[in-house]
Amino acid sequence: MPVIWLNTSTYPFLLTGFPGLEKAHHLISLPLLMAYISILLGNGTLLFIIKDDHNLHEPMYYFLGMLAATDLGVTLTTMPTVLGVLWLNHREIGHEACFSQAYFIHSLSIVESGVLLAMAYDRFIAIRNPLRYTTILTDTKVIKIGIGVVMRAGLSIMPIIIRLHWFPYCRSHVLSHAFCLHQDVIKLACADITFNRLYPVMVVFCMGLLDFLIICFSYILILKTVMGIASTDERAKALNTCVSHICCILVFYVTVVGLTFIHRFGKNIPHIVHITMSYICFLFPPFMNPVIFSIKTKQIQSGLLRLFSLPYSRTRL
Repeated sequence: MPVIWLNTSTYPFLLTGFPGLEKAHHLISLPLLMAYISILLGNGTLLFIIKDDHNLHEPMYYFLGMLAATDLGVTLTTMPTVLGVLWLNHREIGHEACFSQAYFIHSLSIVESGVLLAMAYDRFIAIRNPLRYTTILTDTKVIKIGIGVVMRAGLSIMPIIIRLHWFPYCRSHVLSHAFCLHQDVIKLACADITFNRLYPVMVVFCMGLLDFLIICFSYILILKTVMGIASTDERAKALNTCVSHICCILVFYVTVVGLTFIHRFGKNIPHIVHITMSYICFLFPPFMNPVIFSIKTKQIQSGLLRLFSLPYSRTRL
């Protein structure tokens, strides 16, 4: 007999916390809440310092501000529903809210990759052509790059999210996370989802992978330039300006690749590991980026000390 699915297109989706650990949800929420607050404070403080300190009104720090704003956006998009599930067992989410959340989660991930690429371009110009740095990376150029990064991400994700509104949903309406992801939603659709399966792969390849390869190539050229500098101190100083950015690249791409490998090849791994890795992927980079720049960038350290009314050094990198 053919399987007859009940059309549940008008029913809300149900979010899922940590299956089997429902009694421990309040306890599990504590480290997530601490990470959430730390991300808000860390990235919010970075944005405030960059806006307030005129010494940081340079392309490098404008791009850092874009990164901090993106991290805030990812966290503010995901964590409210997560805490709603863990604290209040509020699992229902309407289709429009779910699709909007998925759109912002996926598009902001591409924005982050684009900002990291823009930061690599900034370091490339600063080291390869320092005398023309301010004339090449003008404020107008930085604004255009920022708009381009956002538009690229927003427009690339839009086709698959728009199609979600057209699908009938006649399978189980239970999602596997406490937030909406495109790959979760399409599993519930009773329609031809070939485009929605193939298109994201193309986007990841053309944007995420390509961004990473261009970043690697730019650092090969940067390293070649640095090795040509006669002074050891100047070499160290040039490389030091790249350390924070390299750390952020590793944090972002290692977590993304780790999550991808677990989803693709970890079918026998417990589902709780998949869920935990998803939270790490969304929370670890926004948590670590302010820490990295606060530790490795003297101008940010000076801004923090000034913010808390402590004596600070104005020494530049």
